[in-house]
Amino acid sequence: MSLRVAVYGLGQIGMLIARKVFEREGLELVAALEVDPSKIGRDVGEVANMGERTGVIVSGESEATEILRGSGADVVLHATSSFLDKIYPQIVKCVEAGIDLISTSETLANPWYRYPQLASKIDRMAKENNVSIIGAGINPGFVFDALPILMTLVCTRIDYLRVTRSLDTGKRRLSFQKKYGLALSVDEFKRKMDSGEITAHVGYGESVDLIATALGVKLTRIAERQEPIVAEKPLKTQYFEIMPGRVSGVHGYGIGYAGGKELIRVELLAEAGREEFEEVIIEGEPPVKWRSTGISGDTATAAVIINLIPKVLEARPGLLRITDIPLPSAFLTLKNRLNG
Repeated sequence: MSLRVAVYGLGQIGMLIARKVFEREGLELVAALEVDPSKIGRDVGEVANMGERTGVIVSGESEATEILRGSGADVVLHATSSFLDKIYPQIVKCVEAGIDLISTSETLANPWYRYPQLASKIDRMAKENNVSIIGAGINPGFVFDALPILMTLVCTRIDYLRVTRSLDTGKRRLSFQKKYGLALSVDEFKRKMDSGEITAHVGYGESVDLIATALGVKLTRIAERQEPIVAEKPLKTQYFEIMPGRVSGVHGYGIGYAGGKELIRVELLAEAGREEFEEVIIEGEPPVKWRSTGISGDTATAAVIINLIPKVLEARPGLLRITDIPLPSAFLTLKNRLNG
């Protein structure tokens, strides 16, 4: 039994998703869509550095609806942009084709937080076309939300919940290091963040709100902030030499307050040379502490998107969050996973 998969967006993450789909038993890559003219008209195997031709030619998004309808795809794996208002036209094309959608868009992971009106509009459209849509990835999607939400299952009382992710930005791809402003001056960093030229992490508020919703807590306020980390000594990555006084990373966080008290905190420390780990601490009854040695971001993002396929195909129509589907997991075989 094979599922037919289309990939929408062939940036670094989209190409990785396409490669993993092509390698995965039970999945068949049937279509690829991209906005970059240099990639359109070429075999996706060539574009995504698969080492072989796939027979799937990359198409432009102007013909996305027709391509998707003709492909017979069961699901679209979407990886183009972080912000829902920017990807809305792409979502419409997939919905009009009548195909379920799983996206890496961070704000789509909990779209009612930042884009409530647009989220309601997409939800109605998806239901009218019998389509399921979800945004997920490593973060948001797992580290800052699904993981700590699951860990609260063992608690009878929760007084405080904190999730910390520590990353070595020096090990990340070039686009990631640029997005986090490595080697910029502090003034350049602030200017580019204010203008949206760089974003660092997107989704602190989405994750905090999703945790609170899962816990049944009404927050009085959510605060988000990102600040540059300044190098105190010379640092070097594959792409940048960072002098003292220049930006070596980002410290960001989202905080959820209930009745004036901090209840939920998600915190990111992303800096060249930093130790990598994820940590969840729950103060309550019983207290919980969990710590990892670091989860590979890009590979894990591709894994989340692909592993959600069976769950999303079985899900109710509409715009969904990770908490709206049964407990997700990796799937080793599609046998007996899908109805029919």
